[in-house]
Amino acid sequence: MYPKAYIEFLAHFHGTRDYFECHEVLEEYWKEVDPRNRSSIWVWLIQIAVAMYHDRRGNPNGARTLVKRCLKNKSEHEKELPLLGLDGERLVKQLEEFNARLDEEVPYRSWNMPIIDMELLKEVHLLCQQWGVAYGSPSDMSDEHLVLKHKKRKKSL
Repeated sequence: MYPKAYIEFLAHFHGTRDYFECHEVLEEYWKEVDPRNRSSIWVWLIQIAVAMYHDRRGNPNGARTLVKRCLKNKSEHEKELPLLGLDGERLVKQLEEFNARLDEEVPYRSWNMPIIDMELLKEVHLLCQQWGVAYGSPSDMSDEHLVLKHKKRKKSL
């Protein structure tokens, strides 16, 4: 029912906490299905993951810019989110809390998107299990591979 890339996005967001990989997986999908639409729900979700990536690596300005952009565009997507198995109202509230935390300079902390479709939740849990990661565990702040992944990846020519 849901695109494989979306399920992988959610498993990375909630399991591996690899927000960079969230971005990679969903960007590839977005480019396949809706490449020129910068206001796509897929871009909006990618921006949330990238904001989390910036926050964890100690770039609150980058995180704040993206969260504010997501909040500015929330009305475009809030009603779409239930079609993706998410509680749109709750996710927007979480983004508002995230934004407030950034403004108060409170350190990074992991959080989960509000999945309301129990079948989707099962699929995400199963994928996390297959990957050998626990769903909902906090991010490992000492893992430089996660925290600075953009600097560690191999660049293609």
